[in-house]
Amino acid sequence: MNRKRLILFLYLTITISGFSQSKEDYLLKVFKGKFDQVGVESGYMNLKGDTIIPFGKYYYCYTDTLKNFAIVLKNKGQLIGIDRNGNELFEVFWFDNGPDNITEGLFRIKKNGKIGYSDTNGKIVIEPQFDCAFPFENGKAKVSNDCKTISDTEHSKWISEKWKYIGRNGQQIK
Repeated sequence: MNRKRLILFLYLTITISGFSQSKEDYLLKVFKGKFDQVGVESGYMNLKGDTIIPFGKYYYCYTDTLKNFAIVLKNKGQLIGIDRNGNELFEVFWFDNGPDNITEGLFRIKKNGKIGYSDTNGKIVIEPQFDCAFPFENGKAKVSNDCKTISDTEHSKWISEKWKYIGRNGQQIK
């Protein structure tokens, strides 16, 4: 009987300490109103209920759980990555009607009109240096510094005669 109580006590202690540690590991998105949609004020709180990033600081918060970084929309229509303190890390590449999709653990970012890549921890893994860059597929991405954007009424596409492929380290693949 004492052994069972000891095991139960240890199990509860480990479980409770695990939960208490996780309270400081992330922030949760909160929003005003019934529905979470673009244009509804949102921000981030810790699990204690403290507001860390206030409502209205950003036009919209895309990321539900902020661990290392979150993607938010600034009032001027710019998508950015922020850290837990609201510091801007990078501009996020627009794809379709929102942030770029994560493929193979990476997504596209922008800086000074150039495109690079960040990982899902918010760490820049390939500095923005390309005029055109596609998502990674099978460990490589198609990029160019000599491309043109052709637009129709709703979509656009890149054309280039100088495409090359890069690996996850940013180096050209032959």
